[in-house]
Amino acid sequence: MGTRIVSLVAMLTLVLVTVLSPPAWSQTGGGEVAVTTADLNYLDFFVVKGGWIAYILIALSVVMAALAIEHCLSIRRSTIVPAEAIARVRELIGSKKYLEAIQFTAEDPSMIGYVLNCGLLESSNGFEAMERAVEDSLEERSSRFFRKIEYLSVIGNVAPMIGLFGTVLGMILLFAEIKAADGLPGAGVVADRMAIALVTTFWGLAVAIPSLSIYAIFRNRIDVLSAECALTVDRMLTVFGPGNSAMVSDETPVPSK
Repeated sequence: MGTRIVSLVAMLTLVLVTVLSPPAWSQTGGGEVAVTTADLNYLDFFVVKGGWIAYILIALSVVMAALAIEHCLSIRRSTIVPAEAIARVRELIGSKKYLEAIQFTAEDPSMIGYVLNCGLLESSNGFEAMERAVEDSLEERSSRFFRKIEYLSVIGNVAPMIGLFGTVLGMILLFAEIKAADGLPGAGVVADRMAIALVTTFWGLAVAIPSLSIYAIFRNRIDVLSAECALTVDRMLTVFGPGNSAMVSDETPVPSK
């Protein structure tokens, strides 16, 4: 996961640098070099005027985007409760090939594969032991996914505070200029100080709103897929329940995951 996120951050940083590259220079009729107005306004007033605080928030937006892309690839039905794995385990259990089912689930990387493997390994200890193993393993994997998306929540909560810090800093600098000038300073000075206050607030909200929204989406997705995983495992292991004789022998060595 770490390598994947680093690669995504590098790629998104490259894209962002390209988008926010310095404005294009053009040659005027008199031989002077000028900057196009549209490019200058976008880069100057939405990035440069925000100072180092704006750059921190932009960096956080890159990390947020990388995390969102990684979660889209790893937190989905095909990686948590893949239909192919479910069909294969059902076939093996239905054919009473329990050791093969244990071997298959031990090698399956999905959540349902891990949960089924933990439950099947406890089959010789009774159905209650299987249920406890399923509950514990399901909670473990769900907690792992929740911890994984927690970074989005942290970014979403920290970004507005950083933006507020920039707002306060900009106002302090403006009042300092007013005191130094013993009156209202020039329009350029006022605009620069207010830009720090407003641009940092803008970037703080621009990072926080999508970050918290994406976090809520993935949190709900994990809840839904975890519940689906629990229900599917419960139905698949009913053959080991009271009144059924299915059980893996204690003398038979079984693989661990």
